[in-house]
Order: sequence, then C-alpha cells, then structure tokens
Amino acid sequence: MAQTQYLGTGRRKCAVARVRLVPGKGEITVNGKEVGEYFKRGVLEMLVRQPLEVTGTGGRYDVVVNVFGGGVSGQAGAVRHGIARALVLADGELRGDLKKNGCIRRDPRMKERRKYGLKKARKAPQFSKR
Repeated sequence: MAQTQYLGTGRRKCAVARVRLVPGKGEITVNGKEVGEYFKRGVLEMLVRQPLEVTGTGGRYDVVVNVFGGGVSGQAGAVRHGIARALVLADGELRGDLKKNGCIRRDPRMKERRKYGLKKARKAPQFSKR
C-alpha cells in the first residue's frame, strides 16, 4: 500500500530544497543527517522548524529533505520554504498562518551581478593618480 506523502520545493538565493512530508513522529532529516547535526547554528534550526511550529504540526509529520547549492543560511531558508509549501498541500487551511509569518513567499534577495570595470558588484578598484 502506498504511503501518503506531500512534496514541496523551496528556494533561497542559490539553494534548492526538495522536501517530503510523511506522516510520522516529527523527525527532520536533511541530506541523511538529523537537522541539528546538519545546521549547527541554533538560529538556522529554529528557522527550519518555524513552519511546523506556527501551524502546530510538529509531531504529525516526518520531514525528509534533500538540499543543495548555496550556503548554509540559504539552505536553511530553502528548507523552510519547502516545508511551508508541502504543508499547504497537506492541509490548505494552514496557508493563512504560514502566509502571516512569511513562510510561503520566496525571499527574492539574490547576490548582485559583477559589473565590468569593477572588482565586485559595486566595489571599484583603488584610485591611483599615476
């Protein structure tokens, strides 16, 4: 018999997270590791757990995540976004709570591209008179 699961894709900066919600005890696995082991900073772990705490579904689903690209902070944001999307698929009535806390909307902030003649996006080379 097939087990019910809800899929969600989250993105933040260059990070992409593929999230699977499976009915269970509330364990979160990121790339085969426990969430606290993968995201060592407590703030990032809180960010990942936020959608589950806001909706009160912490102990109802096991979360299995495959995340790649970007840095640790971007990956945590992507996981948060993916969990929120999967929760909306699981129960549409949770959308309002998630939207109020800013979990549904993808964070559009990206790194600015480098411009020619400059060292970075806005940093100019040191001025020299001669």
